[in-house]
Amino acid sequence: MDYYSSLKKNSMRLIRILPILLMMLQTAACSKASTEVIVNPDDTTWQLEFSPNSLTFTAKGEDKTITVKSNKKWNVTANQDWSSLSKQEGFTGESLLKITVTSNTTGQNRSGTLSFTDGTTVKSLTFTQEFTTPENYVPAGYTLVWQDEFAEAPTSDGKFALPNASKWSYETGDSGWGNNEIQNYVPGYLHTDTCAILQNGILKIIAKKAGNSVLSIRMNSKESWTYGYFEARLKLPQGKGTWPAFWMLPKNFTAWPDDGEIDILEEVGYRPNWVASSIHCKAYYHSIGTQKTAEKYVDTAESDFHIYAVEWTEEYIKGFVDGFCYFTFLNDKTNNKDTWPFNVPFYLKLNLAWGGNWGGAQGVDETKLPATYEIDYVRVYTK
Repeated sequence: MDYYSSLKKNSMRLIRILPILLMMLQTAACSKASTEVIVNPDDTTWQLEFSPNSLTFTAKGEDKTITVKSNKKWNVTANQDWSSLSKQEGFTGESLLKITVTSNTTGQNRSGTLSFTDGTTVKSLTFTQEFTTPENYVPAGYTLVWQDEFAEAPTSDGKFALPNASKWSYETGDSGWGNNEIQNYVPGYLHTDTCAILQNGILKIIAKKAGNSVLSIRMNSKESWTYGYFEARLKLPQGKGTWPAFWMLPKNFTAWPDDGEIDILEEVGYRPNWVASSIHCKAYYHSIGTQKTAEKYVDTAESDFHIYAVEWTEEYIKGFVDGFCYFTFLNDKTNNKDTWPFNVPFYLKLNLAWGGNWGGAQGVDETKLPATYEIDYVRVYTK
């Protein structure tokens, strides 16, 4: 067979087997594809990094920002109510997360945890805060005779404790309380709505919407005193409609304003951070335009705790915030109850009103409910 005849014969043979070779290659490729594992990015190991990876806050309270690097979407929560976060979720790549803590005057260091989750796994970052001791503004010569630090632990079933019934009683009802107030005061709770809880050493008085009502708390000390230094460390609620108060009425009350009233602290939500101290009696009260009162602007009254106090003696009644005296009412020494009914025992009152003649003077904003009035402690000193 000559060269050209052989080449022609081999070419024809190649043409006949080429489709078979192509079919075998396609079959092999399909076989390989059917056994190959396709990796789903959501099934990869979660990689989460923090920078910095440890956080310590100063006692005064501050903001700190961390960089969160993740290969998955994540959510985050903080387990302490004295801390707050700039966001609750992040995505793949790098995200900035700001952590804010309030001042720590508990007398001890404290810590909290940020819990990150990708939906199945939880990873944590612990943060700590140093402490400072609250300033002591008690005048010389006074001795502590009564206090409530609200330090009761949760109950055995995990529920928050209520205020100590041996120290406090409640006033209840929705009668307007002489000021056309909207709230319905309840004895700690009503059905499943709890409006007074002790949490982490803080009494929280909560005004909340329940059906067509706004529930809240008005509570009174069971003890009473004539003269003394009375103080509480308070953080005020936010929102138009709120009207928190720390005040005093006489034990043997018969008529208002004849029997007198001492207002240690009041604020209304439509004038945030303006705090007031006042007295009321037959000769001096707002309805006849003779009120005795004073105000002071405290720029963090609704975001941080401050110490509000009154010193009540035979000579005068003085109102303070963080040791600064901004209100003084003097005894005119006329022995006239109309101008000085302040020579009999008075008890303490804590309440959070909603609306009313003053609290609702510019309307109310129910989107701000629930609103929380926080009380760190109440203390009474006498000579």
